[in-house]
Amino acid sequence: MSRVELALPPDLERAVRVRLARLDADGFAARLERRDPTLWGDDPNRREVATNRLGWLTVPATMRAQTAALRDFAGSVRSDGYTRVVLLGMGGSSLAPEVLRRVLGAAPGFLDLEVLDSTSPAAVNGMLEAGDPSSTFFVVSSKSGTTLEVSCFERVAWAWVEKARGTDAGRSFAAITDPGTPLEKLARDRGYRRVFANPPDIGGRYSALSLFGLVPAALIGADLDRLLDAALTESRESGAEVGAEQHAAIRLGAALGEMALAGRDKVTLVLASPFEPLGAWIEQLLAESTGKEGRGLVPVVDEPLAAPEAYGNDRTFVAVTGAGDPDVARRMAALQAAGHPVISWSRREALELGAEFMRWEKATAVAGAVLAIDPFDEPNVAEAKQATRTVLDQILRDGTPASLESGPTDPFSAAAAFSSRGHEGDYFAILAYFHATPERTERLERLRELVRLHTGMATTLGFGPRYLHSTGQLHKGGPNRGVFLQLVGTEGDLEIPGEPYGFRTLLWAQGLGDYKVLERHDRRALRLDLGADIERGLDALLEAFSAARPA
Repeated sequence: MSRVELALPPDLERAVRVRLARLDADGFAARLERRDPTLWGDDPNRREVATNRLGWLTVPATMRAQTAALRDFAGSVRSDGYTRVVLLGMGGSSLAPEVLRRVLGAAPGFLDLEVLDSTSPAAVNGMLEAGDPSSTFFVVSSKSGTTLEVSCFERVAWAWVEKARGTDAGRSFAAITDPGTPLEKLARDRGYRRVFANPPDIGGRYSALSLFGLVPAALIGADLDRLLDAALTESRESGAEVGAEQHAAIRLGAALGEMALAGRDKVTLVLASPFEPLGAWIEQLLAESTGKEGRGLVPVVDEPLAAPEAYGNDRTFVAVTGAGDPDVARRMAALQAAGHPVISWSRREALELGAEFMRWEKATAVAGAVLAIDPFDEPNVAEAKQATRTVLDQILRDGTPASLESGPTDPFSAAAAFSSRGHEGDYFAILAYFHATPERTERLERLRELVRLHTGMATTLGFGPRYLHSTGQLHKGGPNRGVFLQLVGTEGDLEIPGEPYGFRTLLWAQGLGDYKVLERHDRRALRLDLGADIERGLDALLEAFSAARPA
């Protein structure tokens, strides 16, 4: 087993040891394997939610019996000449497939995978322009079967394929959803090639090893058996009979929970090759599971490591390394020597990704118990969805896009000054509502670095509406330690079949709705419109932040 190593300051080490002893005394490992919903409290609502969300504990064994059928399905798609698969999803239904593709790649002769989880008109247009409707296969993925973004994506994709293939369009589609959802009915009505009904007792962010992850994995030619065997090995080696001190997931979850209780809630992920892409999935799992009731873990992903003295007392570092990774080990040792808590382990090969999924899912459930929250609900996510609907209704009623009141005469300098509203222990979140091109992402990563350098705050970056299904729960329900800079721009438009608005209006409504919910929760938030030349706007923003550097 890949042991979780804890290198903690003495007071925090004592707190974790006490917590592990308490979890042992409570029989936590055995009760988790029994799917005991009282692990997260006796409140009837919590117990009901947990009872219906623990299927992920046994899904690797369930799916192991279905791998041959999944390979046959992938073979039938390949034999029909498809070379590209586009997954239409959001949050839990899209993040695991994206990680699988980026970590494992596409096997020779199998389909290459793209994920569409942005309502930016440029992103949707880019998906269409990058392929041929005669060789593109679509997987429409939604647990509820009612996700607004996925529904809009499906309508555009269907119209694109139907124009090329006519009445045979359904052969280019498969759906993954819970039994009995509107998406299941739509898929059957349209004649989809296949409808996959996932076990309904698995929440979206815990669904990596269910059909939501494995159907796309089969299409790219991943070794499903070895992926699931790694997860099963992880479960056996950290199962009901293992004491908390030796139980990898319990050690990790207890440590993360205790660090958060001690104010070290910024979980800074250091992921070495080939596991770097895992960060976005961990980010959703931790943020959406724990960010509620004024508590939570703040995952920090893709932030370049700095010298130990650059960090405050709100950080916990978690490193997952490959075999023989001396540079990461050296830098973790320097952080530990400076008094920062460091949690680490290593993995030998990429297909141990299955074990990573299982370890982090169990650890998140443990951290939820330590923080005394329900790690399976998402009470604030619906707020942003409803706010989007309200803004859309306003736009349709008034006939013009909704807008905020006039901003400052020098918005870029105002945005730079806005970062000074952060205090020790806060984090700075950049929320971008436009297509995430490499050039824009690079500029925004530079902006993160400037903010950390000038203020010492941890920084995060999310693209909307994707992050609404990930860190959005933490932003509203977690501790009020976020400083939020929302960036919007203009990228043309694209019609949504069957809707009286296009993707430009939808994206605008999602950003404005999210901003209004942040304000409703008394979050420190600023919204800045970069206009039609987004790259130029980002350059001006970088210049303003550079000029605002403290003396």
